[in-house]
Amino acid sequence: MSTRYSFAIPIIVGCAQFMHQFDGSAIATALPSMAETLHDDPLRLNLAISCYLLALAVFVPVSGWMASRYGAKRVFTIAIVVFTASSVLCGLSHTLAQLVVARTLQGIGGAMMTPVGRFIVVRTAPREALVKAINYITLPAGLAPVLGPSVGGFIVSYLSWPWIFFLNVPIGVAGVLLARRFIPDIEDERPPAFDLGGFVLAGIALAALTFGFESAGRGLLPGTVIAALLIAGAGCAVGYFFHARRAANPVIDLSLARIATYSESLTGGALFYMTTTSSVFLLSILFQIGFGLSAFHAGLMTLAVAGGTTLARFALRPILRLVRFREFLIVNAAVTGVYLVACGFFRADTPYLLLVAVLFVGGLSRALQFTAISSLSYAEIPRDLMSRATSLSAMTQQFAQSLGVGLTAFIVHFSVAAHGRDTLTAADIAPAYWAIGAASFLSIFIFARLRAQVGEDMRERGAGAPRGR
Repeated sequence: MSTRYSFAIPIIVGCAQFMHQFDGSAIATALPSMAETLHDDPLRLNLAISCYLLALAVFVPVSGWMASRYGAKRVFTIAIVVFTASSVLCGLSHTLAQLVVARTLQGIGGAMMTPVGRFIVVRTAPREALVKAINYITLPAGLAPVLGPSVGGFIVSYLSWPWIFFLNVPIGVAGVLLARRFIPDIEDERPPAFDLGGFVLAGIALAALTFGFESAGRGLLPGTVIAALLIAGAGCAVGYFFHARRAANPVIDLSLARIATYSESLTGGALFYMTTTSSVFLLSILFQIGFGLSAFHAGLMTLAVAGGTTLARFALRPILRLVRFREFLIVNAAVTGVYLVACGFFRADTPYLLLVAVLFVGGLSRALQFTAISSLSYAEIPRDLMSRATSLSAMTQQFAQSLGVGLTAFIVHFSVAAHGRDTLTAADIAPAYWAIGAASFLSIFIFARLRAQVGEDMRERGAGAPRGR
């Protein structure tokens, strides 16, 4: 891999993913201030989050076809433009309706930007350099959710909430200019006709399931409405499964699951992805509601997670010189599980240094696992199927994260109701942490099914590295 590629392409894609991840975590902190400015109920402003997630759910599956049909570089560049322009519209919004429309457009841009950017990296990087390339993507993407609360809290406290969106403008402009300069045109065969029927079925299924899981446990919708969404989503998902078996070129290629490494990385990864966004969500409410910290100070606490995430950028490649992918994923899944369970024992009087140490280790283990799973997913994918594989991976990741947030919100809500309390306490958050910790432990059984020597051609050999059999 050339020096230019090593730094330019993955960093451009990583910065685009930073924009995509940052807004969501920063907005959660800014909702009360946004509600005051827009003269609306803070609970209603959750629509600004939900509509973004719905746009992602609907349009992520079609991103692979779009990249093949119109060119990955062109789609990626246009997606950055759409995301940046809609960010400006978000900041200029004066009503909830305007914000919802702008956030929906932002979600469409994000749905194209993230998987297509990842496709560009995995398609152009040599296999032996893929871990390094993915590392450059995951560092900014991993930092965004943990920096969002602190930066968002600072902006709300000392500036005003529109600047959360305006921050995307210089990043987006630089991204477009750099993408045009450094990202190559990727030649690809013309794709077959668009699978409209599959797109409708998959879009309804993903949108209904995502919105249903996101709304569960938050008291925003009646239980009957949430149940109807989940039933409708599940029904469309089953319908798509049968449609995909008959269609010559389905919009989501489920046949990729026949590739063992991809299937096991996807399944084990889904259990891990359930813990990512939900753990940040729980940490925010633990510090703000459970411990009574301000939004800004709660965000500062999460900087320990950011420190661990940053170290992961330098740690993974040396680790993989010494151990195989399979061994690493198993051990690190256990470390991540222990971290999540430990968070359930945090109390207001827990020593500060202990909190920081645990959060640092958690940020490190989570970022390492994310990069390793992302790299291994493409170990045995043929190059002509990369666009389909990245779309399915992005869709799985998004859905798993929504499921994790919905599950943890439901557990917290159930704990409050079961104990007959009117307000949430730190004790109500602990079971949710233990549940996602269990999901991380469950992923061990999936990763244990990987072949011992899987991913050998992506590892850089060190003096003590074991050789494949």
